[in-house]
Amino acid sequence: MADDIRPRIRVPANPKKGEVIEVRTLISHAMESGQRRDAGGALVPRKIVNALEVTFNGRPVFAARLEPAISANPYLAFFMRVEESGVLRFIWRDDDGAQYTAEQKVEMAA
Repeated sequence: MADDIRPRIRVPANPKKGEVIEVRTLISHAMESGQRRDAGGALVPRKIVNALEVTFNGRPVFAARLEPAISANPYLAFFMRVEESGVLRFIWRDDDGAQYTAEQKVEMAA
């Protein structure tokens, strides 16, 4: 993962079984539209986060396809019902084939 790319994830602490929680995520990412030229006049290659996939304990819970008009640091939020403790796994995909991953534990209230 490149040093300038930093995913952030926020979930409520200790939700109750059956509770609907909001999952918020933002990835700091230097976007390039592919239309800008460098000092030598060459086009800077396009670099845009184009997809996000989220699984919970291996099961898909959210997926989004992002288009070129997305912001430089894409922020996404979604709701999900939690029935058990587990791990949310996030995968962002970039135009250049790079993948950025992050995980967040979700611990149920006792």
